[in-house]
Amino acid sequence: QVQVVESGGGLVQPGGSLRLSCTISGSGFSIWDTTWHRQAPGKERELVAGISTVGRVRYSDSVEGRFTISRDPLKNIVVLQMNDLKPEDTAVYYCSSHGVWGQGTQVTVST
Repeated sequence: QVQVVESGGGLVQPGGSLRLSCTISGSGFSIWDTTWHRQAPGKERELVAGISTVGRVRYSDSVEGRFTISRDPLKNIVVLQMNDLKPEDTAVYYCSSHGVWGQGTQVTVST
C-alpha cells in the first residue's frame, strides 16, 4: 500500500526559504507523476508544482522562479525547495503521488 508523507514545514520570515520533502513508500520501483498542492484558509486547494515520470516539471504562475521541484529516485523522495517566501505562500502543503495524498505540512510566512 502506497503511503505519502510530507515534512519540512514551519514558520519562516518573508524572503526566507524552506525545503519540503515528500516521502513515498510502498510503491516498489515504480515512479509516478508527483505533485505539490497547497490550501490556504478559506481558499481552494491549488496546484503548486509537479514532476512527471520523466522529470518534466511545471509550476503555477505564483511560484515560478521561486520554487523548485526535484526527485531523488533512489530514495523515492520529491523535494519542493521554496525560496523568497511571501506571506501569501502561507498554507498547508500537500503532496500527491500514485493517487494518494499525504496529511499535509503547515508553512507559515510571517514576521
